[in-house]
Amino acid sequence: MLILTQTLTQSVATAQLVQLTAALAQERVPVVVDVSPLQQFDSTALAVLLELRRRAQALGKSMRLQGLPPRLAALAHLYGVADVLGIASGISVEPVAVASPPVK
Repeated sequence: MLILTQTLTQSVATAQLVQLTAALAQERVPVVVDVSPLQQFDSTALAVLLELRRRAQALGKSMRLQGLPPRLAALAHLYGVADVLGIASGISVEPVAVASPPVK
């Protein structure tokens, strides 16, 4: 099982991807990625997961996510990549608040 760290933002994404890719070759199929430790992340986390999925497929391996934080699921749906990452559309997620400009 691959386990993400608590923080996955742009500043650590490259290092995380290098570590995850190195471990990927040793993983059994399906590759399970535990994302439950994530506490601080941005949309870069989605980019890392998408790239990791691409690399797993290149090795002939399937990948699934485990312990998905609701905020990350919401981001995946917002960016339209939930299906690609295997995130069920019926998952219960908190809506993403969008600020509207003040009315004049």
